[in-house]
Amino acid sequence: MDVARRFAGAGFVALAPDLYARQGSKVTADPAEAAALMNALSSQAALRDLNAAVRCLAAQPVVEPQRIGVIGFCMGGTFVLTLATHNSDIRAAVPFYGKVPPLETFRFLLCPVLYHYGAKDQWVTRQEVDRLREGLARYGKPGEVHVYPEAGHAFFNDTRPEAYRAEDARLAWERTLKFLVTHLR
Repeated sequence: MDVARRFAGAGFVALAPDLYARQGSKVTADPAEAAALMNALSSQAALRDLNAAVRCLAAQPVVEPQRIGVIGFCMGGTFVLTLATHNSDIRAAVPFYGKVPPLETFRFLLCPVLYHYGAKDQWVTRQEVDRLREGLARYGKPGEVHVYPEAGHAFFNDTRPEAYRAEDARLAWERTLKFLVTHLR
């Protein structure tokens, strides 16, 4: 919710769907429990929920339906990349350290992508990030990849002091706002 509030403060309409609603909206700081929740999540149900969230957002009177962007972190970043290849209502996608789909997937990319990656990430590999760059180039798709050399996974998450990197998070936020303004306004 904090990120949604930050976007609202920057002048955007923001919606933060609860992908764990079908599992009782559980929130945890325990990495093992978080992994169990992620593993129990149905990707198909989550994508249905995210597509419904996009439709709901587009129907709001204060929203211009042709100016919808998506952002996600970790698993949410993975879903953002998937939405960007399946939902033509999305005009800009900003995944933070999400898993990267197979190379051929980028043939179907429907909007520009701004990808943020911490080079010391233990979950997303550098090979995945290189695959994203290759997919963008091979299929002539618009996108940017920013690598933060000293950052690891979750470097934007200020609720995780062991992972948070204030300067990298600040720079990623500035780049994200600039990207969204460029592609949505």
